[in-house]
Amino acid sequence: MIQVVGAIDRRVDRTGLSALVAAGDVVLIGLFVAIGEFTHGSPPWNAPVAAIEAFVPFLLGWLLAAFVGGLYTADAWKFPLRAFSWTAPAWMMAVLITMAIRVLPFVPGGVALTFVAVSIGVGLALLVPWRMTIAWLYGG
Repeated sequence: MIQVVGAIDRRVDRTGLSALVAAGDVVLIGLFVAIGEFTHGSPPWNAPVAAIEAFVPFLLGWLLAAFVGGLYTADAWKFPLRAFSWTAPAWMMAVLITMAIRVLPFVPGGVALTFVAVSIGVGLALLVPWRMTIAWLYGG
C-alpha cells in the first residue's frame, strides 16, 4: 500500500496549484466537448446526457494520460516549453485512449479519423496555452 501511495505522490502534487490546473483542464475539456456538440447541432443544454456521454471518455483518457505523464506535478509547468512538450503528447495519448473507449460497443459515439484529428487539434489549442500560461505565471 505504501508503494502505491508513493507512486501516486510522484505523479500528483497535492497542492492548490495542482488542483487549479486540474480544474482548468476539466473545464477546457468540457468546453471542447460542448463546442463539438454545439457545432454538430446538439447543444449540450438540449441533450445533457449525450454531452456527458461524450465528455466522460475524454476526461478518462486525459486523466489516465496526465497521471502517467506526471502532468499534475510542479515539473510539468516548470517552464512554458516544458508545459508544451509534456502537454502535447499527453493530449495525443488521451485522444487515443478516448477513441479506444469510444469503440466499445456500450459507449456511444464511435471513431473516425477526422474526429481523431479534430480532437487532437482543438484539444491542443485549448490545453497547451492554458498550461503554458500556468508555467509562465507559476513556473521556476
